[in-house]
Order: sequence, then C-alpha cells, then structure tokens
Amino acid sequence: MKEIFPQSEVYVYEDENTGKIQGFIGMSDNYIEGIFVCADAQSCGIGKQLLDFVKTTRKQLFLSVYQKNIRALKFYQSENFKVQNEKIDENTGEKEYFMIWEQ
Repeated sequence: MKEIFPQSEVYVYEDENTGKIQGFIGMSDNYIEGIFVCADAQSCGIGKQLLDFVKTTRKQLFLSVYQKNIRALKFYQSENFKVQNEKIDENTGEKEYFMIWEQ
C-alpha cells in the first residue's frame, strides 16, 4: 500500500461539521486500490458515497478482495460487482476474488 497509494488518485470523504477526514478511496485508472473508512464512521454510508462518486467518472471498475473478508465481499456484491475469478495474493498467500463492475 505504501508504494501504491502515492501513485493513485485519492478521493476523500470529509465530515462537513468537523472537517475531519473519515474515509478515502484510492484509484489507479479503473482499479480500486482500496476503500478505507474510520472505524467509528463505518456502516454510515461513507464507503458507498465514495464508490458512487467514482462510478460517475468511469464505465467500468475492477478490484480484488480477500475471500475471507465477508463484509467487504457482501458490500461489493450489493454494489453490483461480479466475481470474475479467484486467485492467491502473492504477497500474503490469501485467497482473493477479482471483481468487476460495469455501468
């Protein structure tokens, strides 16, 4: 992540009342490098808002998600991402799904 994010487009969600950044999404072309939301702000729709924003700027999105990350997997499936294939992350040895969303 430390190498990837500086080269990515990053969009942030900022609380309009406090000015505090509560989440962000990192993009490399059409690939979602990650969506991160502060623990105390999760399940408040911030990840969906970030994802909805990038959906307005692209016709197709790709991502990889760990198979064991059931919460994230369900989130992406609810956002109409479809599993294309399964692979092993070379860095961690974890099983992951490669997913695609198309407009």
